[in-house]
Amino acid sequence: MNNKVHVKTGDTVIIISGRDRGKKGKVLAVSPKEGKVIIEGRNMVSKHVKARKMGDQAGIVQAESAIYACKVQIVCPRCGKPTRVAHKVYEDGTKERICAKCRESL
Repeated sequence: MNNKVHVKTGDTVIIISGRDRGKKGKVLAVSPKEGKVIIEGRNMVSKHVKARKMGDQAGIVQAESAIYACKVQIVCPRCGKPTRVAHKVYEDGTKERICAKCRESL
C-alpha cells in the first residue's frame, strides 16, 4: 500500500466533497498511514471530554476531525484555483511541487 499524500502541513486546501464542500482551510496535520488530514476549522465534531485533573473543564467541546486526503485539493497561491500537484525535477536532482494549471511553485 502506498502511504503518500499530496498535501503537506501548512497548505491551503479546498474540500471537494462532503458536508463542508467548497470551504477553504489550512492543513494542521497529515496522517499518511491513514491517508487523512486535519483542516483548521473544518469537519467539526462534538467530543465529550472528561476532566482529567483538578481545574480542567469537562463537558462537550467542538474539535476538528480528520478527513480523507482524497477529498481535498490544494489551492494555488498564485492563480487561486483548486489544482492538482505536479512535480518539476531540476538538473541537480532536486524536486519542486508546482501548480498543474499555472505552473507556479506551491
